[in-house]
Amino acid sequence: MFHARIKVTLRSSILDPQGKAVEHGIHTLGHTTVENVRIGKYIDMNINVGSKEEAEAVAREAASKLLSNPVMEDFSLEVEKV
Repeated sequence: MFHARIKVTLRSSILDPQGKAVEHGIHTLGHTTVENVRIGKYIDMNINVGSKEEAEAVAREAASKLLSNPVMEDFSLEVEKV
């Protein structure tokens, strides 16, 4: 069995209103040194296959076809044996 960690983030060219709202909230708390807050998604999954290559293929397909919007988002993934 393998464990995949997938991180999905908006592309840097896409405005992030949720990130701006969080940044404003952090400034309201008095932490005015915080800048460029971006919000993303983090997905953990276990994949029960025989090899790391198969697990990476499953995770990559899930990330590219279901978990991220290829027009607006990028993703990165890590796969490790458990």
